[in-house]
Amino acid sequence: MKRKWKLQYNSPVVLSFTALSLLALLLNALTGGWSNRTLFSVYRASLLSPLTWLRLFTHVLGHSGYAHFIGNMLLFLVVGPPMEEKYGSRRLLIAILITAAVTGVVEMAFFPGRALLGASGVVFMLILLSSLSGMGSGAIPLTLILVAVLYLGQELVHMLSLRDNVSQLAHLLGGLCGAGIGFAFRKR
Repeated sequence: MKRKWKLQYNSPVVLSFTALSLLALLLNALTGGWSNRTLFSVYRASLLSPLTWLRLFTHVLGHSGYAHFIGNMLLFLVVGPPMEEKYGSRRLLIAILITAAVTGVVEMAFFPGRALLGASGVVFMLILLSSLSGMGSGAIPLTLILVAVLYLGQELVHMLSLRDNVSQLAHLLGGLCGAGIGFAFRKR
């Protein structure tokens, strides 16, 4: 018997997020950076502007370039589908939106001269969420503790020692969102 293979849109939130991020990257290249500044970066701006509220969520779709995009999407595509399968598309989308809002609000509130873009916070939310996914009743997985200590420790060291364009705070916030969301999903 010959088996017919067909493509399956197996993880709608993860695949749609990836496609939207790729479209944002291409649009940014076509507009010479205008779309990242206007639509796909979050920064302190008037709360009366509808674009400020839009950017609070769309900044996770923007990336500074191809390497930034690939770095985020590779991890997103590896960790995201199992989390979407475990928790469902709706819950994963809610987790992404919460993480985008938290990282965006903190950026706007505490870093008035900077802009934030990229899916790193969402990726690190998924990493911590995945560490919690095997948690049994009343047990804290050792993997969660190890991931949290190694990951959060690394990000704290980088935050204190490196001066680059990477927002370690967004990574930390994403990880904390993942842990909080994981515990919230578990209670339900």
